[in-house]
Amino acid sequence: MVHKLIEWSLRNRFIVLALSIGLFIWGAFAVQKNPIDAIPDLSENQVIVFTEWMGRSPQLIEDQITYPLVTNLQGLPKIKYVRGSSMFGMSFIYIIFEDDVDVYWARSRVLERLSTISSSLPTDATPQLGPDGTGVGHVLWYTLDAPNMDLGEQRALQDWYVKFALQNVPGVSEIASFGGFQKQYEVNIDPNKLLYHKLSISEVIHAIRTNNNESGGRKFEMSDIGYIVKTTGYLKSLEEIENIPVKNQNGTPILISDVANVQMSGETR
Repeated sequence: MVHKLIEWSLRNRFIVLALSIGLFIWGAFAVQKNPIDAIPDLSENQVIVFTEWMGRSPQLIEDQITYPLVTNLQGLPKIKYVRGSSMFGMSFIYIIFEDDVDVYWARSRVLERLSTISSSLPTDATPQLGPDGTGVGHVLWYTLDAPNMDLGEQRALQDWYVKFALQNVPGVSEIASFGGFQKQYEVNIDPNKLLYHKLSISEVIHAIRTNNNESGGRKFEMSDIGYIVKTTGYLKSLEEIENIPVKNQNGTPILISDVANVQMSGETR
């Protein structure tokens, strides 16, 4: 067989030469167009469901969130298996689909099922889908360094400017921010003052929530001019929080500053 192939090649040199040139051109074109990864994506076709329920123990997370989600998500079509992981204040569900399943089809099926499961979960626990990236999609770490800014200003610059600019880059699905100093208002309640004024922590929380609100009225016209009526009640400073009345006792308002210390702080890392 080999002798016949060699004999045929010697008799048809032009055909062999043409085939060689064609294979060379096709190979050069394939090298330029073939996608090459330094780290090939060998991860499973999965969708991650993340649920945050802060302050709860892992056993409570397992019973109230992880177990109901796992049992309800197992009935999805074209699914391999479902993995669940519970930790302090957080629950992770990994839904592994077949390799030939489109990831966006899988995410839509999971999202449809979550819309029916959410009613059976605790009211303040909302499951969310993870980013549409794979396990090897983490491609870049970068550090934001601004010597003339404090940690709070650097984190604000990252969250409100740098992050949004990088999210417009093709192929980027998520920008995860770490570190910095996320500013927030912190109300430190003195239990002795609460006891003295006969107040509870729930009353203080309710007073802050109800006073940090904005509502709209209606529009009325007068002299061919339209006026829009609305109330602006969002809190913008420490002084506004301190001056919120919690309760009226014998004609004297009890303010937040009478029972608590309000300061600017950072979110727990």
